[in-house]
Amino acid sequence: MLSPLTQLTKNSFWRRGLYGLLAAVMAITIGLSTPTASQASIFDLIFQGIRYVQLGNLSDRDEVNLGTQIDRQLKAQGVRVYNRDSGVSAYINEIGQRLADSSDRPDIPYTFQVVNDDSVNAFATAGGFVYIQTGLIKAAANEAELAGVMAHEIGHITGRHAINQMRQQALASGVAGALEVRQDALVNIGVQLALQLPNSREAEYDADRRGFNNLGRAGYDTRGFITFMQKLEGGSSAEFLSSHPNPGNRVSNLQSMNSSGTYPNNGVGTDANAYRNRIRGL
Repeated sequence: MLSPLTQLTKNSFWRRGLYGLLAAVMAITIGLSTPTASQASIFDLIFQGIRYVQLGNLSDRDEVNLGTQIDRQLKAQGVRVYNRDSGVSAYINEIGQRLADSSDRPDIPYTFQVVNDDSVNAFATAGGFVYIQTGLIKAAANEAELAGVMAHEIGHITGRHAINQMRQQALASGVAGALEVRQDALVNIGVQLALQLPNSREAEYDADRRGFNNLGRAGYDTRGFITFMQKLEGGSSAEFLSSHPNPGNRVSNLQSMNSSGTYPNNGVGTDANAYRNRIRGL
């Protein structure tokens, strides 16, 4: 038979254990019933390996990882990479890497891909991913014109425009809390932005400014950007202007930047015959 002191100690031990168990059950129950920023339960986090992205402080590494996931989804949803002539793809990458080296964010990896689509368009997403459609490559008169558009798309990346748009969309749609969002939800938003939603006018002007300066630092004739934008404004079927809203004064803004004389209009990249020889596989 146990002494009264021993019995009391044993009962206290079991009561503490019971209270601890009840507290754990209540914590899990509260966790399951209380909505979190991502609407994920504790079991999602433990067993499904759900990854969260910090909206307010996204590192370069996380941005590149996010862009990689968006790139995979874009291809799964029908974005077709051109692979008929590897020489054309290598040429586009050559131009892109030259621009990337003199961009505002030269320390992240850039991926330049040719999309098999005859629409005159180009787009970019987070983490250094740039897509140039075959229709736009054919529409450019020379390398400087094409490089101007590519520099503009790099400008969206260096300005983190896609990240800012994804953050706004995530908060507006309720899939994010104040600080974080599930990566898969952000990937879906990124795909939607790349394929359907246009950039803001402010983002377009900022990308023009960044692209113009990038083009000049890379040694190209900056007039190429201007002549291509004039060509697009005069056309009726350029998808580029539907996905990149035109404030109406983009050409005049570019002309104003060009008139400052910061970069010499030296003709680099304006040889039309040389350009046609490089893209003749299209």
